[in-house]
Amino acid sequence: MARLLQVSTSGYYKRAKRSVTTALTDNEQRKADLTVKIIDHHRDSGGTYGSPRIAADLRAADEQVSEKTVAKFMAEIGLAGISPRTFKVRTTIVDPTASFRPDLVERRFDQGPATKCYFCNACSTAVDKSE
Repeated sequence: MARLLQVSTSGYYKRAKRSVTTALTDNEQRKADLTVKIIDHHRDSGGTYGSPRIAADLRAADEQVSEKTVAKFMAEIGLAGISPRTFKVRTTIVDPTASFRPDLVERRFDQGPATKCYFCNACSTAVDKSE
């Protein structure tokens, strides 16, 4: 077979030995297990937990893992935590059917065109009228 493929016999058998192995290594198995746990914690939090909280939850469950490892796996999966807003932005919507009080002072908020300019002398001089 090595002559047919025009490769060395040692190279052929090394390649054949490597391709037969389909089992996961210890590191690959740990990564797969952590990935499943990270996805579960992220889903349970409603998608809000990031790597610090998930790492803390995993450590509380007796899993030895660092925050950077969780962050790396989350980035590979495409997960990210979010910070929910602490308040909702609300705007005032005027009710068109509401009754408004009459303007008894007759205020005028429109001061004319924007190109018009008013000046005032704020300096006052006291005048002695006794002389």
